[in-house]
Amino acid sequence: MRQLIATSFISLDGVVEAPGGEPGYHNAGWTMNSVEFDPSAYELKGTEQSEASAMLLGRVSYQAFAPVWPAMDEQFPMYNSMPKYVLSSTLTKNDLVDNWGETTILRSIADVARLRAGEGGAISIHGSATLVRSLQEHQLIDRYNLLVFPVLLGSGKRLFTQETLDAQKLTLVDSQVYSNGIQKNVFDVIR
Repeated sequence: MRQLIATSFISLDGVVEAPGGEPGYHNAGWTMNSVEFDPSAYELKGTEQSEASAMLLGRVSYQAFAPVWPAMDEQFPMYNSMPKYVLSSTLTKNDLVDNWGETTILRSIADVARLRAGEGGAISIHGSATLVRSLQEHQLIDRYNLLVFPVLLGSGKRLFTQETLDAQKLTLVDSQVYSNGIQKNVFDVIR
């Protein structure tokens, strides 16, 4: 069985929307505007690239990343070469970029569950807040890699579902606080 790893930049109040400056959100770019840059706080991103064998995205995140990430080979060399899976009921093969490696469209959470149940290494989920919430509701997330920023944003897309669920216990497997106040928290889901 493969491990599904949700990775996210997240505000202290749980917002994950537009951390890098994506348009349409009033606090867009909050990761760059809220703290001083400390490169050690982002080492988790390099670790994630070496530990993952594939990437899973929702449609919105795919459409935001696909035009940009292929040109960022210096920052994302392993992500750019690994297989990608996109969960979408509307995308077609014609909507996929041709310079970002092998990409497979999945149509349902059941497709994601089958992918997770198969052979292979870890699958890293980037952005994709709606997808992460749905996977959480179906108890398919195995690990959360979170970089928690010391900022309160109020409104915005949240990482965690608001649905009534049975408690999902987590265990903290790695943590660190950086000079700029960012906290790395890595949690495994206890099953």
